[in-house]
Amino acid sequence: MTETTKTHVILLACGSFNPITKGHIQMFERARDYLHKTGRFIVIGGIVSPVHDSYGKQGLVSSRHRLIMCQLAVQNSDWIRVDPWECYQDTWQTTCSVLEHHRDLMKRVTGCILSNVSTPSMTPVIGQPQHETPQPIYQNSNVPTKPTAAKILGKVGESLSRICCVRPPVERFTFVDENANLGTVMRYEEIELRILLLCGSDLLESFCIPGLWNEADMEVIVGDFGIVVVPRDAADTDRIMNHSSILRKYKNNIMVVKDDVNHPMSVVSSTKSRLALQHGDGHVVDYLSQPVIDYILKSQLYINASG
Repeated sequence: MTETTKTHVILLACGSFNPITKGHIQMFERARDYLHKTGRFIVIGGIVSPVHDSYGKQGLVSSRHRLIMCQLAVQNSDWIRVDPWECYQDTWQTTCSVLEHHRDLMKRVTGCILSNVSTPSMTPVIGQPQHETPQPIYQNSNVPTKPTAAKILGKVGESLSRICCVRPPVERFTFVDENANLGTVMRYEEIELRILLLCGSDLLESFCIPGLWNEADMEVIVGDFGIVVVPRDAADTDRIMNHSSILRKYKNNIMVVKDDVNHPMSVVSSTKSRLALQHGDGHVVDYLSQPVIDYILKSQLYINASG
């Protein structure tokens, strides 16, 4: 498969990140490596989205601290970014609403997605008032040549580095010429892009707990978007999926990372990290990056907290 025929993916991980661990970062890396090895995907970005303070989990420290720790954890990554949108809302957001937010945000930021190239001038950028005169899409008289897939993905990368946005799920979109004026837009190539929820097998297992998840949300998360699962503690993901009718229904939208089942990071968790900090356990350096440890100690987080 060529680059333009492969599905381009952005991985989104939602969670407490209380604190963010080396295991979280390795989850991104393992997922990207696995998807690349299938030969069907190109991962072009990753997003860490910490949960809102009102989530109500015991021992959850302020999002102000969690955002800073997440930023410290990914500061050396050239493809993983932290997005504060969840934390900045008035209240807790569902995972489904977070996925939909990023999908719509990417549409609004790129401004070059057309579902029907025969009517380009009447296709508004999301967020643009319908009654206003449509503006040229990616019009730039200083660019002499037609854009390529690499240039478009470069724009996506630039957007990711600024605000961590993603494209809509499981659809094929037509990009338009940067020099195009209204009414003269020309089609030059299509690239399929998806946003996939990245999670551990523990989140997947939570889908099987009656009443915990809204079934309509599960249909959207698994059916419309899709999931990449990185197993933890040698979890039996097949057994987990067989316990949920929705997971069975959309099993083809669930990709389980099949690498080293004994990967050292598969047993790392935020809970173990907090306990290690409380007990002065030197193994905390195996769980958390040094900048995160330094920030925790400086801010006196978790040291006297329970759980």
